[in-house]
Amino acid sequence: MAVMNAKEIMDLIPNRYPILFIDRVDEMVPDESIVATKNVTINEQYFQGHFPGNPVMPGVLIIESMAQVASILILSSPAFEHKTAYLGSIKNAKFRRMVEPGDVLTFKVKMEKVRDHAGLVACEAWVGDEKACETKLTFIVDEKERE
Repeated sequence: MAVMNAKEIMDLIPNRYPILFIDRVDEMVPDESIVATKNVTINEQYFQGHFPGNPVMPGVLIIESMAQVASILILSSPAFEHKTAYLGSIKNAKFRRMVEPGDVLTFKVKMEKVRDHAGLVACEAWVGDEKACETKLTFIVDEKERE
């Protein structure tokens, strides 16, 4: 059973279709870690051009998906309620396997550091028992509240 469904995710982060990539949150330990899921379907708009006859999810969208999961974790903290988290940097991104239609991506994100309005998270994307991508992301939380 999901900890957070798509509607609850949209209540927390500002992303919307066609750039909302997280279907549900499966587990969350506030201020520590989160596990979330994206079902990759052939209906994704980007498959029309990436690549015709050989659909592969763009690596940059895997990174964006991990950033969204990290934002859910960050913005669920009472300290950052009603704020917006922005991606500050991507460190040591490694892509280990292609992600194709029909795959189920599982994202695992762990908080490593939080200081004032910035922090660092370690992220992994998995398809079954195969790691598809890993990276560390720095985030910056806007001090003003989201409208």
